Amino acid sequence: MHSNRGLSRRSCLETMSCSWGTELWDQFDNLEKHTQWGIEFLERYTKFVKERSEIELSYAKQIRNLSKKYQLKKNSKEEEEYKYTTCRAFLMTLNELNDYAGQHEVIAENLSSQIIAELSRYTQELKAERKSHFHDGRRAQQHIENSWKQLESSKRRFERDCKEADRAQHYFDKMDADINVTKADVEKRCSLKAKQQAQMRHQIAEDSKNEYLTYLQKFNKDQHEHYYTLIPHIFQRIQEMEERRVGRVRESMRVYTEVERKVLPIVSKCLDGMTKAAESVEPKMDSKQVVESYKSGFEPPGDVDFEDYSVSMKRAVSESSFLNARGESRRRSRSKLWPLLKRNKLMSLLASPRQPPPPPPTSPSPDGLQNGPQSPQQPKEPLSQRLNDFMGTKHKMHCLRSLKRGLSLKLGTGQEDYSHLPPEQRRKKLQAKLNDVNKDIQKEMDQRDALTKMKDVYIKNPHLGDPDSIDPRLEEITQSLEKLQFEAHKYEGWLTEVERKLLEKGSESQRRQSSHFDSQGNTPLTNNYGQNRESPDGSYTEDPSTENTMQFKSRSTEFDDEFDEEEPLPTIGTCKALYPFEGQNEGTISMAEGEMLYVIEEDKGDGWTRVRRNEDEEGYVPTSYIKLFLDTNAKGAMTYI
Repeated sequence: MHSNRGLSRRSCLETMSCSWGTELWDQFDNLEKHTQWGIEFLERYTKFVKERSEIELSYAKQIRNLSKKYQLKKNSKEEEEYKYTTCRAFLMTLNELNDYAGQHEVIAENLSSQIIAELSRYTQELKAERKSHFHDGRRAQQHIENSWKQLESSKRRFERDCKEADRAQHYFDKMDADINVTKADVEKRCSLKAKQQAQMRHQIAEDSKNEYLTYLQKFNKDQHEHYYTLIPHIFQRIQEMEERRVGRVRESMRVYTEVERKVLPIVSKCLDGMTKAAESVEPKMDSKQVVESYKSGFEPPGDVDFEDYSVSMKRAVSESSFLNARGESRRRSRSKLWPLLKRNKLMSLLASPRQPPPPPPTSPSPDGLQNGPQSPQQPKEPLSQRLNDFMGTKHKMHCLRSLKRGLSLKLGTGQEDYSHLPPEQRRKKLQAKLNDVNKDIQKEMDQRDALTKMKDVYIKNPHLGDPDSIDPRLEEITQSLEKLQFEAHKYEGWLTEVERKLLEKGSESQRRQSSHFDSQGNTPLTNNYGQNRESPDGSYTEDPSTENTMQFKSRSTEFDDEFDEEEPLPTIGTCKALYPFEGQNEGTISMAEGEMLYVIEEDKGDGWTRVRRNEDEEGYVPTSYIKLFLDTNAKGAMTYI
């Protein structure tokens, strides 16, 4: 038996196909511990994969949140920034990063479905199978132990009976050999009894021997079956179970790597996309975009004219003395000359009507009057006349126009033709608006064509629908198309105009540069090129002819210069004309019934309100002729700066 076991062990080592039933026939307890450890290892590996899956999910969530945090928000100020290649490359990187996070979610999902769920189910099956195998092993072990106990019991009984038979035989031999006994009958009776007792004990010992032999044969048979049939079979099943467990762990580890290997090509594409995004950054293009974004279309200012102040020395003594005295005092303390009385306030005092305004007409429409209610005449003072004449010049109209456009830029109330913008920016806005209108026109035309086809189908197949039901919608689309086409024509006209002006400015700039260099550095005495430039408030002037005519040959006093630097009154609200008014006198302004005007000064108690129509028209109207809509939030704060 031992030689066979040794041969099988050597064969196991040679073929690497060991059998636990023959090699580990006496290691039942150790096998039980080992298989329990195998299940615990399987559970620990499953827990490891589960935690890895949770890490992948958490990482993917954090990456997605990071990508979402820096994504472009709709209708935000950042949209304008994404015209630069750096911002577009960053957006591409964020999109690739979002896909990258998705691949980690795929890893977590595959780990959960292909490993965690499978191993959890297999662990429960393995526990049940292990329990069944070791239950069979314990039952076989219990059977061989019971057989051994029976053998030991029969053996002890046979041994006891043999000893009893020996004692009975020894007693009989002693009685039979005793010569000192005098009474013959008693002697005979004792000897006979001892002989019978000895024979009975020998018979019992013989029976015990036979029983012992029976149990011995039975135990040997059970033991041989136990160690060569039952235990090898049970251990073989346990070995197969354990090998399947190890194989399942091996497969799970392989899947663990394959899960991540499958997403590597996509991850690599994401990284390639990020690299491509980085390579798409073009510094020169971004520099060009800066020019496109902020180019105004203005020409640099021309040379400053020489102003000959020596002409004022030839003035009359009285006038020069008066003006020089005022000029000296202004130069000494410029901030103290008019600390409270600024241009608009002064103009209000000088140009405001002095008499009460006329009452509103009693009739609903006072058009029947020849000239409407007349504002009273007022005497003109020399200083007032001078200021009014000065404010009526084209130079002042240009200042008011520039200031008004500056307000439009800051308040976002730009005109429909974008004339408040610099030429180049205006051209871009008009082009973008024209493109949007053309897109809307194309959509409406597509809808019209589709409805026309549907109407033809209804006409040919009346059972499908009523053709007349489509007519209202077609009429709406036709009206919408007419409106959109009108807008497109309007924007095309504005765009053509601004492009023509830009072209003229470009040719004028070239002539200017050529004339400047041809003069070999000599400064021209006239400056007709410093116009159409940006004012300090960010506005501009389109009409060069207006500017070119404004050349002051002399400045009579520095009193006029002080007013050039003042600001117009802010807009504090709007008003609606309830009645028509023809302001023909000094300081008033005409208005038509229903016209909307800007309010720049409230009624001070004299019945007149100061209003402004546009950048170059402002004056007083009767308060009773208008309906005020004051903006309390903007009062005193809205300025044309």
